[in-house]
Amino acid sequence: MISPENHKSKQVHIFDTTLRDGQQCPGAGMNFEQNLEYARLASNVNIDILEAGFPAASAEDYKIVESIAQMYSQLESSPKVAALCQMRESQVITTIKSIESLIPSGRARLHVYLPVDPELMQASLGSYANNTDKIHQDLHRFIKMAIEAGCEVEFSPEGYSRMGDSFDFVTDVIDTAIRAGATIINCPDTIGGACYLQGDDFFVNKMIKHAEIMDLRYPDKDIMWSAHCHNDYGLALTNTMQSIFDGPVTQIEGCFNGIGERAGNVSIEQCIMYLKAFGQNNCTKQNYHTNTNTQSIKDISDFVATHMLPRQAHWPISGENAARHSSGGHTNAILNNPQAYQPFNPKDVGQEITFVFGPLSGSNHAQSIIIDNGYVCDNTEKTAINQFIKGLFPNRRKGLTDSEFMQAYFAYRAPIKINSYKYTKRVNTAEVCVDGIFNGQQKNIVTTSKKGGTALTALHQALEEYLAPINIESFRSQSKEKGETAISMASISISFNNERFTGTGEDIDIEVSALKALVNAVNKTLIQQQYATIKNRRAI
Repeated sequence: MISPENHKSKQVHIFDTTLRDGQQCPGAGMNFEQNLEYARLASNVNIDILEAGFPAASAEDYKIVESIAQMYSQLESSPKVAALCQMRESQVITTIKSIESLIPSGRARLHVYLPVDPELMQASLGSYANNTDKIHQDLHRFIKMAIEAGCEVEFSPEGYSRMGDSFDFVTDVIDTAIRAGATIINCPDTIGGACYLQGDDFFVNKMIKHAEIMDLRYPDKDIMWSAHCHNDYGLALTNTMQSIFDGPVTQIEGCFNGIGERAGNVSIEQCIMYLKAFGQNNCTKQNYHTNTNTQSIKDISDFVATHMLPRQAHWPISGENAARHSSGGHTNAILNNPQAYQPFNPKDVGQEITFVFGPLSGSNHAQSIIIDNGYVCDNTEKTAINQFIKGLFPNRRKGLTDSEFMQAYFAYRAPIKINSYKYTKRVNTAEVCVDGIFNGQQKNIVTTSKKGGTALTALHQALEEYLAPINIESFRSQSKEKGETAISMASISISFNNERFTGTGEDIDIEVSALKALVNAVNKTLIQQQYATIKNRRAI
């Protein structure tokens, strides 16, 4: 029996490094204004800490971090701002200065790191790696500088998951950092190579030991343990969650959309929704939650996909296909119960369930699209309409947009279906001959324009027999590509009863493309009159 006190929920703090580690990913960099806009979106999500960058890297990076800190300082409530630096005095000074506007409110964090992976130490530090006394002195002094300036300090032993036989050395540097005043210890799987199958060498198991040691040495200090996992083996989410459920972690570091160096960092949105789904399980020893506003996840994920790196359509939580369906069986169930095929309500993350009409879509799906667009589709005709639309797009295995679907619906409903267009130009007049079906009757119509008219005006006169007078408001045509055999694309807008309808037509003959566009516009007018359930609900 689990005691009630164990089920008191513990907060997991979200440390967002999209602007720092995320922008270290090739091709993911953003300009100054985009960095600030990202910071605004991150505040809307209500993350806890935003790592705004590496201010000592360049004048522009400094400006970005400083500007974000100043922007947040004007708000009563905002994420803390973390800024990363190496163990160099000049960088520490620069970093403190970049976030000093947030020091009075206690929202400024200096994040300093030291390689502890033996191979990484030699590669990054050179001969300095062998001078452990100097390392401890410098680490203590630099953290002390930040603490005395009013910052809180996070310390990361870089390459923690590959420390190998250096456990005692890592213990000592963590001890030095805590003695100097660091209150957050971040233990990164820097190269994304950790796995629970490593047993005692698994970084979470080593974190447990280090947390126990530090609790014994500093029982009066409240130390927050953090995990920063990369995804090189696709284990970042699993490793991050294990660091919470099995380890001492109450802060997780990652990037939205899982971007970051190499294969990326753990995905923040996946962590948030994982904890929401499984962190309140009464079978666990401890319950966990985040204080994030999940309904803003889609906005920030879309921003990253647009301005940093493209997001896969099937990306979990926020991808376009995460709440999109096309299977006929799925669609029928979802129309009855929106969460029949969803593990969580997409609205929780700012998503909406959508459907893509494709070769596997059923008649109920077709009917729902038509009704949602404001047109009639009775149960007796939905199957015929469904098959007609699929017949128009036999090779579109990836599905249709709603716009394409509705154009096909209009083709099914079209009261005028022309099989052939012919025209003859004479002096000051034009004659048009069209053969087709008009309101279910086969007809051959020959019409001559008034003096000075064109083939278009001749057909216009004839079609007015099927409507009250209609006005052609605009007409334009253009070539679809270059060359003598280019297809002409025509667009005509007509007005009828104070409503405007636009038709389009394509043909190698520019005159015929205009005739087709006019027939298309008139058909839309007639369909609107006869089949629209809500006038002008959707423009056609």
